Amino acid sequence: MAYKYIDNYREKGARKKLVELLKTKGIEDAHVLNAIAKVPRHYFFDETFWNQAYKDIAFPIGEGQTISQPYTVAYQSELLHIRKGDKVLEIGTGCGYQTCILLELGAKVYTIERQEKLYQRTIKVLPHIGYKAEFFYGDGSKGLPKHAPFNKIIVTAGAPFVPEDLLKQLAIGGILVIPVGDEESQKMVTVLKTSENDFEKVTLDTFRFVPLVGDKAW
Repeated sequence: MAYKYIDNYREKGARKKLVELLKTKGIEDAHVLNAIAKVPRHYFFDETFWNQAYKDIAFPIGEGQTISQPYTVAYQSELLHIRKGDKVLEIGTGCGYQTCILLELGAKVYTIERQEKLYQRTIKVLPHIGYKAEFFYGDGSKGLPKHAPFNKIIVTAGAPFVPEDLLKQLAIGGILVIPVGDEESQKMVTVLKTSENDFEKVTLDTFRFVPLVGDKAW
């Protein structure tokens, strides 16, 4: 439906206000803020709910999933320290909003989604609005070993632990960002791979994500 993909002064103004709000919440990376300012978040909402698109809230997108709160998207993106050309694995494509932010940051994105209806929707929507990623349907908890190693890995669902498969698929010097905890709340965790068998782990703020689904998850 072509009417969904209209981005005028009203929406651009709303994104500018959202960026200012994210600054007050501690997001400092100019590249991340610029990406938030560019990606039309309302494209991922039914027209009925456009008035919710630029609020700093998560919102249901079907299949028991949500589009993440903009602050959460910016927070995870900032922790990744994306450099142009980085090969990034995204676990949990969802509606594709985070995918677009990563692409705006200059990453080459490999993204995997477990929910087939979301996958089928997103592989149509993102190219239509000008964003190209490598899309995969399957169990994100196992990663994409055939395409490893990755410079960065981002998990957009809560996990009970850091899946070993993802650590193996991280390049040396690479960063993994993942929310770890129970089904009610998780701590954001970053893992820096310093050598083939050595990692530096940092535990940060508390968030609430939908659960990671897969054989190597719950």
